[in-house]
Amino acid sequence: MKLTVNLGEHSYPIYIENHILAGAGSYISQVFKGRRIMIVSDDNVFPLYGETLLSSLSGYDCHTLVLPHGEPTKGFQSLPTIYGAMLKARISRSDLVIALGGGVIGDLAGFAAASYLRGVKLVQIPTSLLAQVDSSVGGKVAVDLPEGKNLVGAFYQPKLVLIDPTVLDTLPEHFIHDGMGEIIKYGCIKDASLFETLKSHSSFADLKPELKDVIARCVDIKRVVVEHDQFDTGERMLLNFGHTLGHTIEQYYHYERESHGEAVAIGMYQLCLAAETRGLTKKGCAARILDVLRIYGLPHACGLPIDALTEAVTLDKKNLNNKLNLVLLHDIGDSYVYPDGVEFFEGMGNV
Repeated sequence: MKLTVNLGEHSYPIYIENHILAGAGSYISQVFKGRRIMIVSDDNVFPLYGETLLSSLSGYDCHTLVLPHGEPTKGFQSLPTIYGAMLKARISRSDLVIALGGGVIGDLAGFAAASYLRGVKLVQIPTSLLAQVDSSVGGKVAVDLPEGKNLVGAFYQPKLVLIDPTVLDTLPEHFIHDGMGEIIKYGCIKDASLFETLKSHSSFADLKPELKDVIARCVDIKRVVVEHDQFDTGERMLLNFGHTLGHTIEQYYHYERESHGEAVAIGMYQLCLAAETRGLTKKGCAARILDVLRIYGLPHACGLPIDALTEAVTLDKKNLNNKLNLVLLHDIGDSYVYPDGVEFFEGMGNV
């Protein structure tokens, strides 16, 4: 299956096919005419899939950098290591960077590609469910600061995205939960029928035969949103449903407890619950979200008092002009941006 993100001169194709990784070289040759490639991956993914990718790139001069897995790698301190490896490999502006990994590698290698020599071509090959449905598409690349996630970043579109659902077979259950949080988000903000599809299954294992189509639906939603709002000033903000609280929960626990998707799940439910009490969301939406979260083993609360999170909320990059652009639901599948302040969260108690 092929989708195209139509952004004029920055347009690019997304291919979603089982076992596409083994043929990656033939797709890359369509968008890259140079010879030298730097593959950035991590120590979980590269031992599993590095050789498959390298075998498909036999006609190129390939170099590899394998970083430790996990969110701490996405810190600013990783950038000199990547730049150093690119310099050692003599990567030039006519060469290519491939991000082979989950969201951390995609964001980090993407930011390095965007900033090294003011921009080197980038291909995203996402290997986690979260990265396949969300972070590999749309051109957002970033690193974390101690004060928060993604506070240093850029908009830098890849030349190509290759999505191979079969690589998810080796993904630990924890990371399946991670991705399902974002998939549920897409149903909530844009696609009630996707939400009902998710609700009609009993578990991830039960959903798996439809997974390729579910991934494609999420990617297509994001593709359309990005085409309308490449630089995240309007409609694209809807993709942040659940993220304002989610990011602060992740940060509070130093990215060591809830994964991103789990934190977003908590954020979606708790925000929906608060919006219902204010008459901003149709009654019953939070309960429907809770039902789906339970099917896929996702949390809906973390037990923290809201006061512990509000300081971090004010640092969130979605806090524009001292206003939080909260994403709320009119109903499942129908979302909107609601500008408010941190006071929106007052009275929520524990989340």
